[in-house]
Amino acid sequence: MGLFSKKEKKQTSDRKSIFDSDYPIDKSSWYQFFSACLGKMMVIQNACSEQVVRGRDWNVDFSAGVISFGGDEYPLQFIGSEAASDNTWLWGWENINGFDERIIALAESTKRLGELWGLEPLTTAEFELDETFNGHNLAIIACGISREEFCYYRGPHSGGAILVAFSGVPSQVFSPIDGKEFTHLTLQCIQKFHIDHKIFAESLLLWNGTEYEWEGNCIKAHFDRDLNIEFEQAGECWRISSVKTILG
Repeated sequence: MGLFSKKEKKQTSDRKSIFDSDYPIDKSSWYQFFSACLGKMMVIQNACSEQVVRGRDWNVDFSAGVISFGGDEYPLQFIGSEAASDNTWLWGWENINGFDERIIALAESTKRLGELWGLEPLTTAEFELDETFNGHNLAIIACGISREEFCYYRGPHSGGAILVAFSGVPSQVFSPIDGKEFTHLTLQCIQKFHIDHKIFAESLLLWNGTEYEWEGNCIKAHFDRDLNIEFEQAGECWRISSVKTILG
């Protein structure tokens, strides 16, 4: 059966990851990998900004292993840093600052998965930043593939920025989204990022716990009102041609 086999149905009763399924994703492809992590993390980051950060001042205490927003503290993981002087990224697992191993555990596990799947950006300690490989996108990958629930924060400073993941936030930050939010987020992401639309849509539906099925080249996603996500072929890739709510 092909990727667009008629009536191929995938159901979820709880949160699932596309990496834990038999979905045909090439784990050695940054393009596909990033596409699979983006939707989930955009939902989480949007909720985190509204419910946790709330525009408040931030502070990081690496010795205590916490990040604070206003008077609220959360346990952190150091992902990596951006250096403005030479426009480079440095992974936290390189640990040039001699941090406690406990706060670089996420970075270390990201490296191990990079070695397992042959993803060079996750296993190269330092490299030049660009539109594809930057702190935000690397944090999306690190948090997106973790089995734990993490948000992340980019903390700018005079020499660049630090990227940290943090946990212990209200469970509502990880709440599923409805059809309207799914449509808005999907259209926003496919306009802003170079991603595989099919992988993006299915991975977000899986994480969201939304049942869906394939009908030809169309996904029917079962929100409160069914949503039709139509795809068209563009070279060797598939892209979204329309997202419509089914009325009635």
